[in-house]
Amino acid sequence: MENTIKAVGPYSSYRKSGNLLFISGQLPIDPNTNAIVSNNIDDQAKQSLQNLRALLEELNLDMSAIVKTTVFLSDIKDFNTVNEIYSRFFESPYPARSAFQVAALPKGALIEVEAIAQV
Repeated sequence: MENTIKAVGPYSSYRKSGNLLFISGQLPIDPNTNAIVSNNIDDQAKQSLQNLRALLEELNLDMSAIVKTTVFLSDIKDFNTVNEIYSRFFESPYPARSAFQVAALPKGALIEVEAIAQV
């Protein structure tokens, strides 16, 4: 994986099990700078989803392979904004999804998105 973000701890960016691909949470880190893209939820949501898409593309998959996502938000008030951005990355039938507020995210991120895909 050359273009995707490396794990920020002792874990894998993804693991394959059978015909499922378990993708670790994608933070809004710019792969060129290794830094959070901005303090704006719009920019961060786009970057997290772009990172997710880039990882899939390196595995010769696309966003339609995703069957489930979990969206972690530092503020649930960003839910509608994230929904609007999220809808640009997926088409019907949309993946199943959970979204909820958490106390904090690594590197002070406002969002993190993990996924399960079919391979």
